[in-house]
Amino acid sequence: MRTLLQFGAGRIGRSLVGALFSRAGYEVLFVDTDARLIEALNARREYLIRVKDVLPPGAPAEIHVRNVRGLAASDIEVVSAAVAEADLIGTAVGAAALSALFPVLARGLRRRRRPVSIILCENLRHAARLVREGLEPRLPAGFDFEHLVGLVETSIGKMVPILPPEVSQHDPLEVWAEAYNQIIADRQGIRGEPPEVEGLVLKSNFPAYVDRKLFIHNLGHAAAAYHGSLAGKETIWECVAEERIRAETRAAMGESAWALAREYPGEFTEADLAAHADDLLRRFDNRVLGDTVYRVGADLFRKLGPDDRLIGAMRLVAAHGGRPEHIARAVAAALRFKAVGPDGRMLPRDEEFHRMLEARGPKATLREVSGLDPGVPGDAALVDLVLRAYGSGV
Repeated sequence: MRTLLQFGAGRIGRSLVGALFSRAGYEVLFVDTDARLIEALNARREYLIRVKDVLPPGAPAEIHVRNVRGLAASDIEVVSAAVAEADLIGTAVGAAALSALFPVLARGLRRRRRPVSIILCENLRHAARLVREGLEPRLPAGFDFEHLVGLVETSIGKMVPILPPEVSQHDPLEVWAEAYNQIIADRQGIRGEPPEVEGLVLKSNFPAYVDRKLFIHNLGHAAAAYHGSLAGKETIWECVAEERIRAETRAAMGESAWALAREYPGEFTEADLAAHADDLLRRFDNRVLGDTVYRVGADLFRKLGPDDRLIGAMRLVAAHGGRPEHIARAVAAALRFKAVGPDGRMLPRDEEFHRMLEARGPKATLREVSGLDPGVPGDAALVDLVLRAYGSGV
């Protein structure tokens, strides 16, 4: 039986990666730091996905994922041996934790005699470059990286909510997710024959799909959360159920779609991207999923970063001669975002963001966090759009 060694048994690791590869006949061997998860995986060798969506007749509301095991991340020798033998390797640990994998990956890769592809499910721009730069210094001179290691970037669009605490306390393996079940991946990164896995969609012009995910899906999700938070909404479906917020969200997505069709004319048309945006709005309206404004909007330092969903999209629209007015309004709403999590508090980093905003004002915050320099003509126009919306209360 083929084996997928999957670093990260979190929500995406279980609900998407593990589910797709198990169904395709792989044994999925999860590596994680959570001892309770690993113990449960080895005791039961299966876990439950509850599909929170409007399902067509006959579609399962529960999926039992079988043929799974767990390895403790702290057991370096066992994990590195698994790296040396696995047919495929996957990661879904989050950008902040990715570098922690480099030592054990390198230790296992030194022992390989056949190529392996590493599927990077991190929604991280330039993930392959980052991983290669982290691995190569740890590998011996003469290691044939190009032949032996394929680094496969992905675009993950699956929406997976945070579970109510009582559910995860009862069953640490249970996960909820929408029905959408695809991993869009970079065909150029695969070494050898591509795996035959339903739901693994390989694209040759992968950067186009990274930008589509970031500047339509992530942007639209964020716009709905930020405008909805100002209106007192707690869930994403409540946001898009209100016509004014839905229209504002769709208009921001439309500005990005217009620019993406010009950036990638051989890959997308405006009609394609408009249909994609409309389908995403339908998915955002999933009230069974119960996805929260807090989960989607929190982490302002990252989500207002220079190349991220909102600021990156504004720059792309401006680069093609457009006026990103609705995206700027979403940025202005983000500056007022103070949603709290299940513990009744903002994310600590968001509290820090608001201390900066209060002390330094929106213009300086946009310069420091978003890289928008009012002294640069192109940036000045974008800052002006945001500040006018912010001054109006959005």
